[in-house]
Amino acid sequence: MDFFRIQHKIISWEKIEKTLKKTLNMRTRGFSQQEIADRLNIDRTFISRLESIGELRKGQTIACVGFPILNKEEIREILQNEGIDFILLMTEEERLDFINRRSGKELLNEIMDLTAQVRSHEVVICIGSDERIKLMEGVLDGQVISIEIGTSPITEDKWVDPTELKKILRSIKSAR
Repeated sequence: MDFFRIQHKIISWEKIEKTLKKTLNMRTRGFSQQEIADRLNIDRTFISRLESIGELRKGQTIACVGFPILNKEEIREILQNEGIDFILLMTEEERLDFINRRSGKELLNEIMDLTAQVRSHEVVICIGSDERIKLMEGVLDGQVISIEIGTSPITEDKWVDPTELKKILRSIKSAR
């Protein structure tokens, strides 16, 4: 553990690092700067300055959630190459595994956590059935861009057109 003596104070680098990580994790989960400042007993302007120090780009944050996707890896690669901030893609098998490997309580907690993460983005691309897209539009505050891949319920993986996705991403980025 690293300690620094500054006049009569002893400063713990580990404590600083933990507070910084907790602050940034809470911000990515959608907490406001003021909420974090109040919870962690730090100054709100410190959080603002911290974000400025580490900022790599400005603009809308973008999330993409989609299932069941046949060409999941191809779509993930496009999203990653375009710098999409949050990506959650699943095949039908992965979706069923996600549901079946958790108790009801665990599933609810995980879905709530994922929802909070997705809600923290200004733009969300939803890839799924007509009913899933309606549900996502109702839950999310930001701009929702839909790519419908079938009528609910979808029980098998569906191919997503990479060209259509690239067009959507270009239009989002040009609007920034």
